[in-house]
Amino acid sequence: MEGILERYERQAFAERQVGPSTPSESQGNWSLECPKLMATIEALQRNLRNFMGEELDPLSLRDLQLLEHQIDTSLKRIRIRKNQLMNESISVLQKKERALQDQNNMLAKKLKEDEKTQAENAQPEQHELAQSSSSFIPPLSPPAATIQFPSLAIGLNSCRGTSQATEGANKEADTQLQPSSNTVIPPWMLRPVNR
Repeated sequence: MEGILERYERQAFAERQVGPSTPSESQGNWSLECPKLMATIEALQRNLRNFMGEELDPLSLRDLQLLEHQIDTSLKRIRIRKNQLMNESISVLQKKERALQDQNNMLAKKLKEDEKTQAENAQPEQHELAQSSSSFIPPLSPPAATIQFPSLAIGLNSCRGTSQATEGANKEADTQLQPSSNTVIPPWMLRPVNR
């Protein structure tokens, strides 16, 4: 097929170089050229249909093998070009990845520097705040003697019976008067109780 096209192009180029000498000769050339062009068009259309997998019945074994070889060669070229394009796109994406990674590293470094400067700025402020707050707040006096209350256990006396319940109530009243070592209440909680 390519050979036919090359011969046609050479012939057409040669005729253009020579050029028709008279209009009658050019008319005769056109009448001869038209069937050749029609045959070429028909051959190209048949080859195209064969490449598409149509009208394969009239082809011989040799023609089918030649067609298969042409298709294999075309597929190899297509795959080579596809792989080339994929490799180019991969390299472009890798360059973008490296650029983004560099940008990410720069932003992380800048963030760490900003955090460091904020921490450095916050330390003097905290120190000044601690000094100023210690001058405004009077020092705490040591806590007063704390009163200790017994822990309340609900349901203990009901399990022992009525006679034991009255004894338990008496003991409980005694323990309320005496400080217990189980519970310690800070002085600020005792103010409402003293009223």
